[in-house]
Amino acid sequence: MQLLIDHLERRLWPTRTSALEPASRGLTAARYTFALLRDYLQGELSMRAMSLVYTTMLTIVPLLAFAFAVLKALGLHRELEPLLQGFMAPLGARGEEMSTRIVGLADHVSGSTLASVSMVVLLLSALSMAGQVEDAFNFVWRVDRPRRFLRRLSDYLSVILVGPLLMSVAMGLLATLASATATSWMRSIAPIGAWIASLHALTPYVLVVAGFTFLYLFVPNTRVRFAPAAIGGLFAGILWAGSGSLFTTFVVSVSRLEAIYSSFAIVIVAMLWLHLSWVVLLLGAQLSFYAQNPDCLRLGRRDESAGHALRERLALSVMLLVGRDFAAPGHGWRIESLAARLRVPRRLLDPVIVALTEAGLLTRSRGQRLVMARDPQQIEIRTVLDAVRRAGSDPYAAGEHLIPTIGALTGGIESAIRARVGDRSLADLVADTQREAQAPDGPPPPGESPGS
Repeated sequence: MQLLIDHLERRLWPTRTSALEPASRGLTAARYTFALLRDYLQGELSMRAMSLVYTTMLTIVPLLAFAFAVLKALGLHRELEPLLQGFMAPLGARGEEMSTRIVGLADHVSGSTLASVSMVVLLLSALSMAGQVEDAFNFVWRVDRPRRFLRRLSDYLSVILVGPLLMSVAMGLLATLASATATSWMRSIAPIGAWIASLHALTPYVLVVAGFTFLYLFVPNTRVRFAPAAIGGLFAGILWAGSGSLFTTFVVSVSRLEAIYSSFAIVIVAMLWLHLSWVVLLLGAQLSFYAQNPDCLRLGRRDESAGHALRERLALSVMLLVGRDFAAPGHGWRIESLAARLRVPRRLLDPVIVALTEAGLLTRSRGQRLVMARDPQQIEIRTVLDAVRRAGSDPYAAGEHLIPTIGALTGGIESAIRARVGDRSLADLVADTQREAQAPDGPPPPGESPGS
């Protein structure tokens, strides 16, 4: 399988720079399909989906009980039952029975115990479920840091409280549109009445796509643009609807399951359906990530690290681009724009940006743009080089354990670099590039200064 994946990768990306070059629509579609299949076959998405199935089985009743408690106060708690029945529809006749039992149990819990200390248990269960989903989405989006606790609490509570309310209102509108009276009234409107009335059959799928798109926008602890989230939501919505139809056929055909597992058969079938649903949701999130970061299509989750020489050139280039706009109003660069300008994958640029930020050379504006942390005249070029060369903690960075001959050689290299750079600041580097751009013969040959 790995040999096949490597062969397909070489065919789809003949060179290392192919990921940054425009491609035809057919080749682009083949690359996205290959990337999603490769990520699924590697097993990490499936493992995350299994973990979410376990969490869902443990927290589904407390989560619904909490949602029922909110909706019951507004008199809308029964609007949630059709939504659960729609999700369980691929399970066949047993799915309706299972959804009725879950709703009955959740309704009983919400009515009898929410006034006691169990309310805290239900709230923690709901927050745990939301936290597991965020961890899975952060894994897809390569985000190492989750939300802070207070932000998690506020964001999750807002979704848990407002989400069921919005869904119940949407389901009520759906029922109204599907009624015979409303359908007859809409059909009487000429000339587009029949067309409008026929669209109500697509409304459940539109709600699913909208729900998936909202999750892809909201859950990851990073900035997700609307277009990639909508692409992932549309893909996941269509895939979920199609897989539901196939799963229904599978449940009907495998009648021997009940003979072997008896009453446990519905639980096993429900776990299989939950696993398939979570896989679809994570594949949609993966597609959203690739749509926003197409340079990651070729490598997937494999790490591609830059050497020290490339890191130094990237650091100087980033500081030069940001420093040139220091005095411009509304200045600042996004990392995506820097990666496109320098024609390198963003994953190579991220550690350089982190090193420059931790060194106090760059900072982020309110619009999440990279700006200078201080005046370019106060930033020496050797400070920029030191920031990326000494990024991270290295107990052997001082060189105390090196062979004396090697220590003398590396010390001479450091001295040569410092002598070549001198006390030049970032402002001097910006001035040099401006003079090169204004020179009639272009920039001087490599190794020569602009004034030589």
